[in-house]
Amino acid sequence: MTQKIKRGVSLYSFQNDTFLGRMSLADAIRHCAEMGARGIEIVGEQTFHGWPECGMPEQGIDEWHTLMQLYDAVPVCHDFMLDYKRYKDRPMPFEEQVRSVKNDIDFAARLGMKFIRSLVSVTPEVLVAAAPYAEDKGITILLEVHAPLHFDHPWIIRHAEAYEKANTRALGFLPDMGMFLFRFPRVWKERFIRNGCPQAAADFIEKAYEDRVLSEYVINDVLQKWGPGPQVAMAETLRHNAAFEPKRMLDFMPRIRNIHAKFYEMTDNLTEWSIPYDEVFRVLQQGGYEGYVCSEYEGNRWVEDAGEVQSLEQVRRQQLMFCRLLNETPPAALLNP
Repeated sequence: MTQKIKRGVSLYSFQNDTFLGRMSLADAIRHCAEMGARGIEIVGEQTFHGWPECGMPEQGIDEWHTLMQLYDAVPVCHDFMLDYKRYKDRPMPFEEQVRSVKNDIDFAARLGMKFIRSLVSVTPEVLVAAAPYAEDKGITILLEVHAPLHFDHPWIIRHAEAYEKANTRALGFLPDMGMFLFRFPRVWKERFIRNGCPQAAADFIEKAYEDRVLSEYVINDVLQKWGPGPQVAMAETLRHNAAFEPKRMLDFMPRIRNIHAKFYEMTDNLTEWSIPYDEVFRVLQQGGYEGYVCSEYEGNRWVEDAGEVQSLEQVRRQQLMFCRLLNETPPAALLNP
């Protein structure tokens, strides 16, 4: 049977390398192509200097298309930001928000993208208003469903109901796999300990996460036992992360068009320490998902104080895991980096 799920990478994964000048856009796309991860997702501000304040960078767009052709890559998604808090004394007016979204639709269309990612905080009314324009441009706006929100959250349900009422295919969802954090990430714990969190407190918080103890109780206990400090910051992470069930994606699958394969640590045995990707892929296959699953490495910020960030190696390991889960023969570059 032909495999319908496709492999990709969000270039957000390489933010340390690109910021420090160790990896150019051409390098990033070449690495992805060599790994057989042909789908390319970007955050516009990261990849195209000056966007959106300075308008569309024509030279950069030309280079983008040259690289897509050179490496047989596929533009997948532009992750846009809506700066609705731009003004200190008032929210951005509704019509200005819609114009901003339309600007990113135009940008994505110029890049050959099919999708743009909306932050979860954008109201459904803004996205519904922009949907006809997106449809005319062949673009689908995808709301990122990101922890601490999930598919049973009232805000996400409100979006889903608005999309159905609008009766358009130009609106959908982009689940971030960080919703399915079944274990407290090891790299988080180690960073908090390096920051001064007592080992006993770190163990206590990790066990509380494992037991699904309500975050407010954990924070209160940590304050009472160890007082203020990095241990409270570690406990606070429980407010924003949880182990929701991957199977909840099934009811929303017709509008799920792209996946952020969030990960914090790929281990030596090619599994993600805290996110159950075996179950995630079973659900995606059960639901008939046919889009890209794009690696999104966010372990960098948890290890950069201790050593050089190995973004490329971490992405390589996740792509090898994807090959296993998709019963796909890995290309040589994945096996012999």
